[in-house]
Amino acid sequence: MATATMLISLILFLLPTSHCSELDGNHHIHLPDSDADLLEFPLNLEYLEAELFLWASVGRGLDAVAPELSGGGPRPIGGRMASLDPFTKDVILQFGLQEVGHLRAIKKRVEGFPRPLLNLTKEAFGDVMDSAFGRPLKPPFDPYANELNFLLASYVVPYVGLTGYVGANPKLISSIAKKLVAGLLAVESGQDAIIRGMLYKRAEDEVKPYGVTVAEFTNRISELRNKLGSCGVKDEGLLVKKAQGPEGKTKGNILAGDEDSLGYGRTPEEILRIVYGGGDEHVAGGFYPKGARGRIAEVHLKGNGCCIHKASF
Repeated sequence: MATATMLISLILFLLPTSHCSELDGNHHIHLPDSDADLLEFPLNLEYLEAELFLWASVGRGLDAVAPELSGGGPRPIGGRMASLDPFTKDVILQFGLQEVGHLRAIKKRVEGFPRPLLNLTKEAFGDVMDSAFGRPLKPPFDPYANELNFLLASYVVPYVGLTGYVGANPKLISSIAKKLVAGLLAVESGQDAIIRGMLYKRAEDEVKPYGVTVAEFTNRISELRNKLGSCGVKDEGLLVKKAQGPEGKTKGNILAGDEDSLGYGRTPEEILRIVYGGGDEHVAGGFYPKGARGRIAEVHLKGNGCCIHKASF
């Protein structure tokens, strides 16, 4: 019996141990270069979402909430508090704080980069809606005017980021990178689902004073993103043709997904085409007046910021 106990103890001693905190306390873990690039790139979207949600909910951004994460990058242009009902304000504040956590989590694994210059002006979002409808909306769309407008503006952003995580996952080599992306994707998908759910409840409501329903707004935005991404249908609004709905049995489309209801994936190039607003990953503009940062984004920019695109998102 004593011999058997000693043998079991020796075997247990030689087995590899599990360290639950292995990924949580390490900073700038050595990763394959391709993984590091794919983890850095989403910082661009995470910065955008953090600033948008924080400014809209509490009237101040990352510099006030977690200044160490901005990396000394320029203050966003046009961020402001939105006119939100208490429930929506609470939800959007939680989103903003979640994005702070996402920035911190990514920067624990890779060096990252300072916050890029972000354009959060009402004009930037107005350009999105004008392009979605193919004409200037009158009066110009103001994302900060009320909770419905802000939810429509929010519909524009998190979904783009989550498609990037879906697209990046199969390209990752390291289990560390895959675990991080899975965790980020889970919460980004949740944010998008909540936004879509809140809008779906009001899908047939009219967005005043435009005489257009909430569902039509989402359909137009999704069509625009498909057009700018230039890689087929990877985006769907809240109401679709029955054949395009889940299992071809409903027009309701509370979550976007392919024929098997799996999430769509996008490449960094597709994302840049969308967030720059002009369908060209080589020309900065839209929400990123001087372009996104990180190696993937920077290799696509022409020259040293000489080619700046006037937003036509």
